Amino acid sequence: MKASLCIATLAAMGSIASSRNIRHHAESVMGNPVQRRSESTRLPTHPLTGYWHDFPNPAGDTYPLTQITKDWDVIVVAFANSLGSGKVGFDVDPKAGSETQFIKDISTLKAAGKTIVLSLGGQNGAVTLNDATETANFVSSVYDLIKKFGFDGIDLDLENGISKDLPIINNLITAVKQLKQKVGDSFYLSMAPTYGGIWGAYLPIIDGLRNELTQIHVQYYNNGGFVYTDGRTLNEGTVDCLVGGSVMLIEGFQTNYGNGWKFNGLRPDQVSFGVPSGTSAAGRGFVTPEVVKRALTCLVQGVGCDTVKPPKTYPTYRGAMTWSINWDSHDGYVFSRPARQALDSLGGSPPQPNPTAVNPTDAPNPLTNPPTSRPTNTPTVTPTQSPRPTSQPTSLPTSSPSSVPTINPTPIPTSVAPQPTQAPSSSCGSCTNCYYAPT
Repeated sequence: MKASLCIATLAAMGSIASSRNIRHHAESVMGNPVQRRSESTRLPTHPLTGYWHDFPNPAGDTYPLTQITKDWDVIVVAFANSLGSGKVGFDVDPKAGSETQFIKDISTLKAAGKTIVLSLGGQNGAVTLNDATETANFVSSVYDLIKKFGFDGIDLDLENGISKDLPIINNLITAVKQLKQKVGDSFYLSMAPTYGGIWGAYLPIIDGLRNELTQIHVQYYNNGGFVYTDGRTLNEGTVDCLVGGSVMLIEGFQTNYGNGWKFNGLRPDQVSFGVPSGTSAAGRGFVTPEVVKRALTCLVQGVGCDTVKPPKTYPTYRGAMTWSINWDSHDGYVFSRPARQALDSLGGSPPQPNPTAVNPTDAPNPLTNPPTSRPTNTPTVTPTQSPRPTSQPTSLPTSSPSSVPTINPTPIPTSVAPQPTQAPSSSCGSCTNCYYAPT
C-alpha cells in the first residue's frame, strides 16, 4: 500500500509545510479543545480496517465483496480512477461481479454493520485540483460515486501528485469539507499517509481536515523507521514504532525535529496504525501477531509496552489497518484472525447496522458464510490505480531488508533530513482556509 508515515519523520518534514507562506491550522481552530465529531457512529470502538483491491496482481484475481470474511469492520475499496480535470471515476473489475451486483454487495455489507469506503490515489494514482473548476469537478464526481455505489465516504491515499507549493493542498481541504456538507454527518474520511516525498504537503491537509477526519492509519512499513521525539530511531516492525508513532499523532509534536511549528494532537479515536498483512504484502516492516497485540494493549491498557510508553492510556484508540484483505485471504488469514482477537480483547462497542441501508433478503450473507476458496491474488502494483498500502514492488526501497528490522537504530532516511524552519505567514490573504498562499 503505501510507504509509511512513521511520525517522527513527519516532525522533520512538517517543517517544509511551515515555509512557502503556508499558515497552519494550529493557529486558528486548534486552540479550541472541543472538536465536533464527524465520523460515523456505526464504527465499533476498535475496528479492523483493510484494503480490498479491485484489480489482479501476484496474489491473483480480485473477488466479490461477499467473499470477504466477517472479521473486517472497515473495507476500503482501492482504487478510484483519476479521469483528469479533477474528475474521479470507478470501474468494477469483472472478477468482482457486475456493477449491479457490486452495489448490492455493498448494501448487504452495510446492513451487517460494515463500513465501505472508496480510496482515492494509491501509488500510481494522482489527483489534480489546480483551480476552482477542477475542485468543483472533484466534489461533484466523488459525490456521484458515493451516491451511486453506496460508499460511506472516502479514503485519501495521496502518494504522489502533490507538493508543498501546489494549490491542491488548499483545494483538497475545501473539496473534502464540501463533500462532508453534501453527504452529512455520516461522511467517513480516512487518510493513509506515506513516509517520504509529500510529507511537507500532507501535514497541513491532516491539520485542515482534523474535524472531518474519522481515522488516520499511517503505513509503518517500507521506510526503515523514524526518529522519535527523544532523538532515537524507532525501527519498523516493532512495538515501539507502532506505539511511538501513535503517541506522536495523539499528543502532538514540534516539527523539524523540535525546531518547527507545533502540530497539535488528534483525538485517540482518530488514530490507528497500518501494517502489512504478511511477508508478501510489503518489502519490509512485517509484524508478528504478538507485536500487533502488544502495541494495541500498550496504547489502550498500558500493558505490553516496550521502551516507548504512552504518557497515559487511550481507551478509545481506534485500531489497526492492513494492506490488504486480498493478501490476507491469499495467505490463509494469518493477519486478520489474530488481529480480530486482539482488538476484541480490548473491549468496547460492536459495530451498528446502517439504519438506512437496504437489506436484501435474496443476497448471500458474507458475514456468516466465508469464501469457499481463497483468491490467489495479492496486491502489488499492476493496476492502473496502485494498491493502497505500499505493497507494490515499484514503491519498495531498493535496500529493503528481507527480515523484520530490529530495535537497533538505523540511519534516518535521506528524504527526511531536517529542513530550514520558517515562521508561518501571519496573513492568510484571500485563501479559503489559510493553507495555500494565493499566487
